[in-house]
Amino acid sequence: MSTATLGQVELAQEASGVRILLAMDNVAARLTLEALLRKSGYAVDSAASLPEAMEKVEGEQYALVLCNLRGESPEACRRVIKLAQNQEYRPATAYLTASPEKRRPQNTDQLLIETVDVPSLLTQVTDLIASRAADRARRAVRRNWA
Repeated sequence: MSTATLGQVELAQEASGVRILLAMDNVAARLTLEALLRKSGYAVDSAASLPEAMEKVEGEQYALVLCNLRGESPEACRRVIKLAQNQEYRPATAYLTASPEKRRPQNTDQLLIETVDVPSLLTQVTDLIASRAADRARRAVRRNWA
């Protein structure tokens, strides 16, 4: 396995067009996380409400949809995630929380990201995107062999 510098990783992410949708109703947390993700080389769109998030999911293609709209309604993130999962482009999806005491939502395959430390968060974001890309590649191979 080769090692790349942070600058090389950032250039690769920018060149690959990795786009993330960050749907959060907490303004300070959204702006902070958006800045962090951008600084890490990701293209980031943000949505502050359920309607805005739904519109963006339908209008753009994302590698990852991160959601924390708890202030809006208990069902808001579930609706955004479900819509994203039903898109033809099938992005990776995750519920996002800044509360370590929260646990993974039951009956979902989404990862609950706990924003405890920045390196861990960025690793989890990269892992989600890579996992979804690997799934797409496997499906493509199966289709070509079928």
